[in-house]
Amino acid sequence: MVVNTRDKLPLHGVKVVDFGQYIAGPAVAMILGDLGATVVHIDPPGGPLWQSPANATLNRNKLIVTIDLKSAEGLEQALALIAEADIVIENFRPGKLEALKIDFAGLRQERPELITLSIPGFASNDEERRELRAYESIIAASSGVFTDMGLNRVLMGVNPSFSPLPLASAYGAMLAASAAVLALQARERTGLGDHIEVPLASAVMEGLCYNSIQIDGLPARYITQREQEIARRRVEGLPMNLAYEELQELLDPFYRSYLCKDGRMFYVVCPSHKHHAKRCLQALGIYEELVADGLMEEEDTYLPTSEWKSDVSLGVYPLPKFWADKIAARMKQVFLTRTAKEWERIFGRGGFPGAPQRWLQEWINDDHAETAGLMIDVQDPEYGTMIQPGPVVWLEESGEAALSPVPRRWVPFSSALDLLKKQKTKLPRVTDPNDRSGWLEGVRVLDLCNVIAGPHSVYYLARFGAEVIKLDPASPLYDCWNTVIFGMSHMRGKRSALIDIKSAEGRKAFEALVKSVDVIVWNAPDNQVRQMGLDADALAKINPDAIFCKLDCFSGVSRGPRTDYVGYDDLVQAATGIMLRFGGSMHEPEEHAHVGTIDVMCGFGGALAVAAALYQKLKTSRIGRGRTSLSANSGLLQIPFCYDYRDRGLFNEPSGRYVPGYDALTRFYYTASGDYLLFSSNEHDVPSLDGLEDFKGIASLPKDERDAFLSSIFAKDTSQAWLQKLHAAGFGAAICDNIDALRSRYSREADGTNGIDRGSYSFSTYTDHPSGHVVTQLDPYAIRPSRSAIVSPPPAEKYGASTVTVLEELGYTTDEIERLLADGVVSESWSTEYLPS
Repeated sequence: MVVNTRDKLPLHGVKVVDFGQYIAGPAVAMILGDLGATVVHIDPPGGPLWQSPANATLNRNKLIVTIDLKSAEGLEQALALIAEADIVIENFRPGKLEALKIDFAGLRQERPELITLSIPGFASNDEERRELRAYESIIAASSGVFTDMGLNRVLMGVNPSFSPLPLASAYGAMLAASAAVLALQARERTGLGDHIEVPLASAVMEGLCYNSIQIDGLPARYITQREQEIARRRVEGLPMNLAYEELQELLDPFYRSYLCKDGRMFYVVCPSHKHHAKRCLQALGIYEELVADGLMEEEDTYLPTSEWKSDVSLGVYPLPKFWADKIAARMKQVFLTRTAKEWERIFGRGGFPGAPQRWLQEWINDDHAETAGLMIDVQDPEYGTMIQPGPVVWLEESGEAALSPVPRRWVPFSSALDLLKKQKTKLPRVTDPNDRSGWLEGVRVLDLCNVIAGPHSVYYLARFGAEVIKLDPASPLYDCWNTVIFGMSHMRGKRSALIDIKSAEGRKAFEALVKSVDVIVWNAPDNQVRQMGLDADALAKINPDAIFCKLDCFSGVSRGPRTDYVGYDDLVQAATGIMLRFGGSMHEPEEHAHVGTIDVMCGFGGALAVAAALYQKLKTSRIGRGRTSLSANSGLLQIPFCYDYRDRGLFNEPSGRYVPGYDALTRFYYTASGDYLLFSSNEHDVPSLDGLEDFKGIASLPKDERDAFLSSIFAKDTSQAWLQKLHAAGFGAAICDNIDALRSRYSREADGTNGIDRGSYSFSTYTDHPSGHVVTQLDPYAIRPSRSAIVSPPPAEKYGASTVTVLEELGYTTDEIERLLADGVVSESWSTEYLPS
């Protein structure tokens, strides 16, 4: 007998109507379905606009109904489904659904409890771009993605540089899903829904916020060898033409790939942590040798480098060139003595980060991915037994139910409507119809996280009104490049306390903090959680009502052989095929250049896990433990390619640094103005394209002749001229922008607002930043509710600035705090300077 366990999932009983096409909209509904929601997906009469096996994943746990929204009958059917829904999702151009007489504003007047979610390519208030045909590649080109693909591509002279990853849709889906569930849990208190807009261009910018920040007068200690080389070549007028092999010699030894005995590359990511680099060298058997040669470990790396005993300290990024070269040379020799698999076990069990480079096909069929539930089998009606990515977010207590999703099903309209009608939604009484509070107002969060994914998830929660306390050790475990530089983005809106929670007195303060909060977030593997006493049983003894959310690197719903291995974004890029696709071969892997490619997305996933647990608690009084991981998020980030089934063809997704696009219909074309135009269309467009004078004859050409045909045509005119012609005819095209230009064009003096009114792009310049530097950074503006308040979190305070205040709030006296400070149990700062020089 098959036992239905989906009723244990946190969103059981929530009803979703999904009008989405392509990736972003369907992905949001898929994520909600994986969390237990009942989802009805609507396709047009001709089927989905994007024909791909990926739709089998995107539409699992959904009933699929075919409706012609342009007909009177179809409109009536759509409105009937919406009338039964809690959440409605669409991702068309602004105004398109309204033109079909589905008016979200009007529907919400009739039903204030309704949550509507719009995910346009560009913001509805972006007069310049809102009408563009906003394909994934158009959004990426317009948002600086293809011209800011990292230092490697700059030094190799590859610009623009195409990436096939659907960054905008993946970031947008996680932002939109988390916003929808945050609105849902707020509805349990207020009885009121919301309309939420999440422009994909704004979403991808939030995903790249660590790339777009500008810190004037950044001290020299933070400038890497690659950045120095770029500056030198620009000053001396030298070309950017480094070969891949030359580029490797500019990389930090603890942040690069090494060739192993079996011919596979192994990626090491051990910079910035107090112990990881040392453990790595000890495991390789070369630590003592390098120390004998003069390698130092500075006791306090937060001192200005002018006060260090030498010019180097192990565990600090970046290392000076002399030591980087010396260490890398020895590491190259040692890695050749073992296979990548052996090194993976040594690193994983030793508690320091490293992973073999794998192709996506290998990852999909990897033992750990299968055992952990990161890849799952689904019996799809079209493709048979199909391997798909597992759930991106889950609750610890009910995640097993998400490992067996119901395959997509095509049903008549009447069947879908009957199912929605059978599920009755119980809502609280509306006490204040004019409520404008933030979704998380009154929620208190303890942030125990480090690096990017975890801290970013809590920074994201702060914009909805949550009160956040960030807790770090009294003495730092990470160097200031990793804490202070990254923290300028993810420490915004948080109060920082520094406490040694491993000491007896520090543990008391920690437990008092745990008792005082509603939510605790930590990015750590299971074994660390148990050691810290934050497993379910131990936490329940301290604060039985607290929600605990955990993010880590390799975990899934179930335990696998690598669940407790530590790691970062870069390691998941290596382990899941992203680096090999980007570089193009096993011997030339490249990190996908955006800082936090998966990290930031995983942060949004952490926020979604918190939101789902909060909703479940309000709805059922059950306390859940939210979970997500970098590896779980990698499946969504690679959704166009991340599947396997018996008759699948070659895994031949676009790869390598010189790939110009997906195919002839979506790629860069060189034009008469001496630059590149991104042309973006699909097979549906070919007859219309053939109707334009310039492109006459393309419809009759074999597909393999389209590249040459279009290349010769685009070379006849300038990019600007083509842009005007193609936009006028309704085709997708863009001239690649860059992040520096966007920041310059859309920056303003910080005024305490979040930039939502400024279209698709918005930055603020803080001339009085607490660091003493002028800092320009992206606004928190991708989530745009129509009812609820969004906070613009203030700039990041100095680490430790709120230690005393937090302790006072816990009831500590002045004398007790002074004693804790004197004993080193707590600290008010890691350094004299905000940003150590």
